[in-house]
Amino acid sequence: MNVPENAPQHCPGTQSDDAGKASACAGCPNQNICASGAASLPDPAIDIIKNRLANVKHKILILSGKGGVGKSTVTSLLGHALAAKNPDINVGILDADICGPSQPRVLGVRDERVHNSGSGWSPVYVTDNLSLMSIGFLLGSPDDAVIWRGPKKNGMIKQFLSEVDWGELDYLLIDTPPGTSDEHLSSVQYLTGAGLTGAVVVTTPQEVALLDVRKELTFCSKVGVRVLGVIENMSLFVCPNCNSRSEIFPATTGGAAQMCSELNVPLLGNLPLEPQLARCCDSGQDFLTTMPHSVAVQAIKDIVNKIVTAAENPTN
Repeated sequence: MNVPENAPQHCPGTQSDDAGKASACAGCPNQNICASGAASLPDPAIDIIKNRLANVKHKILILSGKGGVGKSTVTSLLGHALAAKNPDINVGILDADICGPSQPRVLGVRDERVHNSGSGWSPVYVTDNLSLMSIGFLLGSPDDAVIWRGPKKNGMIKQFLSEVDWGELDYLLIDTPPGTSDEHLSSVQYLTGAGLTGAVVVTTPQEVALLDVRKELTFCSKVGVRVLGVIENMSLFVCPNCNSRSEIFPATTGGAAQMCSELNVPLLGNLPLEPQLARCCDSGQDFLTTMPHSVAVQAIKDIVNKIVTAAENPTN
């Protein structure tokens, strides 16, 4: 169901016989357009985004149906690891979590501002080959709340995809909010036309997280998004003093491994719970260079190798 921008909360959708005629449509600025049938035409932004992202080789959604599983942290780790893997490749991160943009802080560039030119918005460079775009750069203060309804958030995502001048990228990672709602549908709609490579899904071991992640995997199946694999975050806590291992979030139903086996999706790997990683995110430091011998660093490198292999072999 296509929903026009600035639509009312209970919009019947442009494909409905009630489009522009339902009581919910009263006062909507799109009412006449929907009633005429013009809103059911293909969104012209799809072709604009396709042309804008023509020089982006791989577009990968980072998803999780559950909040608090460390999706933004994992996205930053993947970005740093991909950029460090080969200095000749270029990596971009799009922070599509409109209401909770955390990438500027995690990547240590929260005081930067984006610049607009004739070619579009220029992303902020974290390193020579890692760039970022986030609504966090457009807010007056990090404490400012983004209080927007779905259509306006969708419009912002469309603007990011169609107006950011990424240049030539090998990988664009899109950090999405939790759930399977407006932002996800918009991202899939626009990126599918531009050649979406697939999705990486992040979870933690406990069943309360896996319940929502299963819904995310179902979402991918229904909208035709290829799942490159699942990352189990915070799988174990490794004590930095004695190296003993503890399950902070017990995998009572078998964790991500069991879920992936049941749903026939790849398990990319497991990331341990690292206190130093949280500190690096708060201070905007690159964990891979700060703690190069960490168990988590080796794990993320192995995961990145699997993602690269999957992305380069779309038929597998």
